[in-house]
Amino acid sequence: MDVKLNYAELAKKLFIVLLGGVLNAVAMNLFLIPANVYASGFAGLAQLLSRVLGDFTAISISTGILYIIFNIPVVILAWIKVGKSFTLFSFISIAFTTLFLEIIPIKTVSTDIILNAVFGGVIAAIGVGLTLKWGASTGGLDIVAMILSRIKDKPLGTYFFIFNAFIILTAGYLYGWEKALYTLVSLYASTRVIDTIHTRHVKLTAFIVTKKGVELRKAVHSHLVRGITTLPATGAFTNKNKEMLMIVITRYELYDLQRIIHEVDPNAFTNVVHTESVLGLFRKD
Repeated sequence: MDVKLNYAELAKKLFIVLLGGVLNAVAMNLFLIPANVYASGFAGLAQLLSRVLGDFTAISISTGILYIIFNIPVVILAWIKVGKSFTLFSFISIAFTTLFLEIIPIKTVSTDIILNAVFGGVIAAIGVGLTLKWGASTGGLDIVAMILSRIKDKPLGTYFFIFNAFIILTAGYLYGWEKALYTLVSLYASTRVIDTIHTRHVKLTAFIVTKKGVELRKAVHSHLVRGITTLPATGAFTNKNKEMLMIVITRYELYDLQRIIHEVDPNAFTNVVHTESVLGLFRKD
């Protein structure tokens, strides 16, 4: 059975990507930037560099322009290393975020820095989480993580920590450590929300119990270059024979796998769990 992204699903995906861009821009321009609280990843780097250039040089470049400049080389590399569909929608997400960062005015909604840090982090995280859930990314560190996960099979938390630590320490040194601490509050809030909406783990294992094992294996193999292990299964209550498919994927492939399962066997039972490490053959490129 061939599973394709139809026009309705394409429209939904584009709408979600657009919504994610709006939410990210709202979080930045109405909460984080006015409070001088910094976002994570490339957005935070663009935000910090924009302020540094404005304060210490005669150059004035907006956060949105810097954001897309930082992402262009990463998107080009992702097009070569990761895949065209994921990269295309990720670039659309980056473009929408940049557009709305330029359109939405920077305005102070609240003078309470804690409210700004929390609401900015939560709103941005909803945008990021929804975008990831629909098979794209908001660019920056997510694409970097995707590329690194295919180069080396190691935990990527260290890279995220070092990058964000650089932003926090630089902001703290230049503009006061209180702002840096509130940035940590925003990062914590955003991480918790993204975990709720979509997993941040790089590798996942899906256990799929289905009556349509042959069709589902064929559909998965036609879209994902992943090995599948099959096990016989019997329903404890119905006593009917089924098949359990076990497949290890990256989190970026989760959307495609969910769509395939829904198209082939909507009644399949699927359990997706975090995979700490993989020993043996696992395709990275």
